[in-house]
Amino acid sequence: MTKNIFILLLFPFQLLFAQIDILSNFPKGYTPEEVGERLAYRFETEYILQNRKWVSYSDIFTWSGAIQYAAVTKDKKLAKLLQSKFDSLFTVKKNLLPTMRHVDWNMFGSLPLTLYQKTKKKKYLELGLPYADTQWEVPENGKPAEKEWADKGYSWQTRLWIDDMYMITIVQTQAYKVTKDRKYIDRAAKEMVLYLDELQRPNGLFYHAPDVPFYWGRGNGWMAAGMTELLRNLPENHPDRQRIMQGYHTMMKSLLDYQTSSGMWNQLIDQPDCWAETSGSAMFTFAFIVGVKNGWLDAEVYGPAARKAWMALVSYINDKGAVREVCVGTNKKNSKQYYYDRPRNTGDYHGQAPYLWCTVALLEK
Repeated sequence: MTKNIFILLLFPFQLLFAQIDILSNFPKGYTPEEVGERLAYRFETEYILQNRKWVSYSDIFTWSGAIQYAAVTKDKKLAKLLQSKFDSLFTVKKNLLPTMRHVDWNMFGSLPLTLYQKTKKKKYLELGLPYADTQWEVPENGKPAEKEWADKGYSWQTRLWIDDMYMITIVQTQAYKVTKDRKYIDRAAKEMVLYLDELQRPNGLFYHAPDVPFYWGRGNGWMAAGMTELLRNLPENHPDRQRIMQGYHTMMKSLLDYQTSSGMWNQLIDQPDCWAETSGSAMFTFAFIVGVKNGWLDAEVYGPAARKAWMALVSYINDKGAVREVCVGTNKKNSKQYYYDRPRNTGDYHGQAPYLWCTVALLEK
């Protein structure tokens, strides 16, 4: 009798582990080790710091994804190569450092802060932290709208585009991780609640902006990934955690409903005749994987969905390690056709980056 009770009690845990295990044991060519190696070394080899105005956010997120992949696989050779490439920004390539004057530029600080976590070299901390601090320091020539946001306790870089909820939260979260200063995570959480309140619709998805009522794939991907990164760093007792988790769950349920039979998501998520887009799909997959592994999502439901998405995503990588069907960089526009007609790139770092995030999430214990 006692033995039978023990087996019954053990069964739910066995079921949970079985569902999480569905995010491993991939066939050859689909393992996160293989995919991550192809994409990370492709970035290290092909990314050249020249003919650029500055290092862009898509470069930075691919770079940090490769660094995290090198760390989780203990690939010291790759880690050294990526670090060495970055170090040129202290010397001969210093002119490529982004200014601290825009939401898409300040997020650069997340990269040196990631390097600081891996190396403990103070130069990376000193370079990265000002990018987090100046996001809350209005420039002398700041616009009235920027000052108004700051007066309310938000970043002066607030513009209510869903992209911002990765750009702002990632640098503030990284600053919190390295300093343990609560102000950084408080900032990120306060900002996230604002965007949830202003942009999330009853169906769980997000408009690109208040005046652009379309559910753009990668834009929603930035929001999904931003909430995911924030939640796994936000203290359990944080006053905003419940609100953010509610927004996350509502979005994940909607994404589950809109996942296509192929495992992907479309450029406009709710439009079945729109084309399957890889960067947004990879961001949603990342959010599913982390959610299952952290127990935020029902593993029995979201585990198979995440696996199906991953298998579909890998099929979009060509023989050169370049991801296909990536929507190009996209400003907001109140035109549905605009999103249908966006050009599609191969090897665009907007797509390479979230694929690397997925490999790391799959490999992390």
